[in-house]
Amino acid sequence: MRFLGMFQLIGVCLLMAVTWQVQAWRYAAQLERQSADHAQSLSQQHLAALNRQQAEQDKRLALERKLSARDQQHAQELSDAQRNQAALRDRLATADVRLSVLIDAADPALGCAMPTPATAGGVVHAAPRARLDPAHAQRIISITDDGDNALIALRACQAYARAVAR
Repeated sequence: MRFLGMFQLIGVCLLMAVTWQVQAWRYAAQLERQSADHAQSLSQQHLAALNRQQAEQDKRLALERKLSARDQQHAQELSDAQRNQAALRDRLATADVRLSVLIDAADPALGCAMPTPATAGGVVHAAPRARLDPAHAQRIISITDDGDNALIALRACQAYARAVAR
């Protein structure tokens, strides 16, 4: 009986060892599957993050190109306005063009008699005008030049703000 009891004990121990090993293999396979699933999930998340990053980078590059094109456009507008203003200043300096202002003929402060406008059936007189001194004309052109530059810069800033806000 002793031997039978010992064989039973050895049999139970062997059965437990085999069961233990089978469970270890099952758990190892389950852990492997979980590890593979986790690695696949991480890989998908990494790819999604890379795709989002690439999309954002593409948007940023498109915005930079658009802003660069608008900057070039506004620089060209500014250059054209400055060139036109310089040409006008040159024409004023050479007396090719003269600035004049309308005069109010009814103003008693003028102290000079101005011709009255012609009647409907008479000779047509133009509105009374006075020529400006060339130096004053240059200052007026300089002021309008500054105003044109400011308007062009304002349009550029507004276009930039609109582009960045989108």
